[in-house]
Amino acid sequence: MDERKGRLTKDGIRIYEMSDFAGMTRAGRLAAQILDDIAAHVFVGQTTAAIDAEITRMVDEAGATSATIGYKGYQHASCISVNHVVCHGIPGDKKLKNGDILNIDVTVIVDGWYGDTSRMYVAGDLSRKSERLIQVTHDALMLGIEAARPGNTFGDIGHAIQSYVESQRMSVVRDFCGHGLGRVFHAPPNVLHYGRAGSGPRLEEGMFFTIEPMVNLGRPETKVLKDDWTAVTRDKSLSAQFEHSVGITAQGCEIFTLSPAGKFHPTY
Repeated sequence: MDERKGRLTKDGIRIYEMSDFAGMTRAGRLAAQILDDIAAHVFVGQTTAAIDAEITRMVDEAGATSATIGYKGYQHASCISVNHVVCHGIPGDKKLKNGDILNIDVTVIVDGWYGDTSRMYVAGDLSRKSERLIQVTHDALMLGIEAARPGNTFGDIGHAIQSYVESQRMSVVRDFCGHGLGRVFHAPPNVLHYGRAGSGPRLEEGMFFTIEPMVNLGRPETKVLKDDWTAVTRDKSLSAQFEHSVGITAQGCEIFTLSPAGKFHPTY
């Protein structure tokens, strides 16, 4: 399918055909399989650069393409965000310490389709406060997905996430959001993880996008470091994120990036 073909909504959101779901499923499954397999490489003393090297090898061995290598000058097959890094952490030589939590974000291209997903991991022992943060973030994502069905709005997704997170005395990051994807990496709409129920564009069958809430133990404000990539919490509080790529169906929502081994949550 040519990305220029097909119907666009008045908000510029592409509506895909049902036959396109198969391509997204293949791409999403590979991305999820890589995140399943990388779990064995997350341990105390490991470097995030070594984890990224394994991800690069896995992408190459699958005959796929990394969407992030070369994207706006980025040179890694993953973003790895540790502790108070909210997103876009650059793999490096710093070793993981006991109790570190990290988000690993991978996007692959399979036959022209983009599979984008991220999940949380822990090196060594998981502290109680980190465990609760991870659980709330995971639950918030799934509540957002529950709200992703025809007739609802993107505001319904954001409201479901925000209201739950804030009820748990945590905060939702406002500076980054989910996005449309398909045969392109980023496209309309911006999928906010906060908002007012009933607001925003209405969901239609055939929309593809990511839902990827970032949740902080402290305040929601972030800042981007001098490398122009790494985003951190301003108050240095811990941050967590989970991401799925989804497609709207007639009945609700299909998750393209389900873990083949059921390992999406680090304590499963």
